[in-house]
Amino acid sequence: MQKKLLDAVQDCVHVIEQLKQPAALSFMQEVSQALANCFAKGNKVLIAGNGGSLCDANHFAEELTGVFRQVRRALPAIALTDAGHLTCTANDLGFERVFARGVEAYGQPGDIFIGLTTSGNSPNIVHAFQEAQRRQLQTVAFLGKGGGKLKGAADFELIIEGFATSDRIQEAHMAAMHLIIEQVEYLLFPTSPASLAINSIDQLTTISR
Repeated sequence: MQKKLLDAVQDCVHVIEQLKQPAALSFMQEVSQALANCFAKGNKVLIAGNGGSLCDANHFAEELTGVFRQVRRALPAIALTDAGHLTCTANDLGFERVFARGVEAYGQPGDIFIGLTTSGNSPNIVHAFQEAQRRQLQTVAFLGKGGGKLKGAADFELIIEGFATSDRIQEAHMAAMHLIIEQVEYLLFPTSPASLAINSIDQLTTISR
């Protein structure tokens, strides 16, 4: 059993190591800058996912609206997770429309839509990306398993390769989200003591300001 556990821990290490690759670093750098620009202009972020990815969407949003590494102004982010909206829309229009309907309700040009799907094939996330593009939102995709139907569909995409199960892929997604939020705080609030201490991605690449 200990060997099985150690092998699983090694898988965790290997999946996170994908974030050191140039494509992943560029993704995190570019998304950090896009989010910072979005917030600086008074726009907002919408985030969606299913199951564990829905929980990750909630987590991503609360780190922006609440407190991450420092006390600073709240940054507007909405996770499309309201139970009333989801069940109403699923009942009346079908579950594949639940997130597209949320984008229709809240999305404005200049906002950003972030979709999380480890397969890249979740119909409700695919429809949400289509609605976001119709409404002139920038789009960010956190994907796995080759990217699925959403490969190449977003303005920015991260594809975690080589893992068949969603749990490992979600571990890398969450690490990337934390690193992005860390950099957003650095970009928007560069003079605070907490921001000056941040050095994770900056040790590997320079974010344009």
